[in-house]
Amino acid sequence: MAGRWGTGATPDSGFGVFGARGVEGWRALGREMDRQVTGIKSPVSTRRGLAARLRYLTRSAAGLEAMRRAGITVRQRTIDAWVAQTQRPRPANLRRIDAAYWDLRRRNLGVEWARRLAVRGTRIEIHPVDQTDVRTGRDRDLVVRRVTVRGHRIWDDIIAAWIAGNHEMLDIVWDEIITDLGSDYDSYSYVSSVGFGL
Repeated sequence: MAGRWGTGATPDSGFGVFGARGVEGWRALGREMDRQVTGIKSPVSTRRGLAARLRYLTRSAAGLEAMRRAGITVRQRTIDAWVAQTQRPRPANLRRIDAAYWDLRRRNLGVEWARRLAVRGTRIEIHPVDQTDVRTGRDRDLVVRRVTVRGHRIWDDIIAAWIAGNHEMLDIVWDEIITDLGSDYDSYSYVSSVGFGL
């Protein structure tokens, strides 16, 4: 979505043609959510990191499902041997265990965030694109904008799209968010970054 950042002259005359730097708003929104996902710091390749991930994954049906989604196809007895540390996963399965762990962390945090944000919402701080290299006359007078996003439906959509990696839905939701900025909303279709508390 180039919005007002393009010249409109050709299909290739979109964002950045005059030197502005930034990313699509939906992408910045997803990156900020990714940044707020915390978890085990020890690498999966270490004994400690592997044991902690396996404990987290094997204590619920959701964790075992996350392992299947990540492509782990071993039998339960092999998983039990991993947990008991009598057998070590192969490198490919180590990567899958790590992917499953972070997938489950995102899903579990998403449920918690949706519960909290549906009622109280949160204020999103939107930092405009970097116009350092845009020549005078082509630049825009943009400031950091703040908008409070609340409501069960919009946060459900944001979180579901983020978990699924549904960029099209995140883009649609971002449009809904910036519409609240008024007449210059389209100037925030691309941004430097966004920040908010979850």
